[in-house]
This record gives sequence, C-alpha cells and structure tokens, in this order.
Amino acid sequence: MIGGIRETQEMLDFCGQHGIASDIEMIRMDQINEAYARMLKSDLKYRFVIDMVSLNAD
Repeated sequence: MIGGIRETQEMLDFCGQHGIASDIEMIRMDQINEAYARMLKSDLKYRFVIDMVSLNAD
C-alpha cells in the first residue's frame, strides 16, 4: 500500500512545510537503458527522474 492521492498530497505538503527534498539524478529519455543497467548493478546514488522535455528533443 502506497497511499492514495490524498495521502500523497499530505506527504508533499508536509515535506514542503519542513524543507524536506529528495536527491535525484535527472536523465534524458535517451538515457533510460543506461539508467536501467546502472540500477541493476546498484550503481546509483540518487533516484532517477526522467526529464520529459527530452521526449520531444531532436
């Protein structure tokens, strides 16, 4: 159970009020395979976040 929309919003509001943020590594859409391979090797320090703007990049 990960909670619904209400619980997720409460958690985000709490984090915002207390200055809690996560560390991420932003990747482009064309880096997904590399990121997946790194994840399988436990070669990551932060959570991967896909930059969706890169989906439409040339």
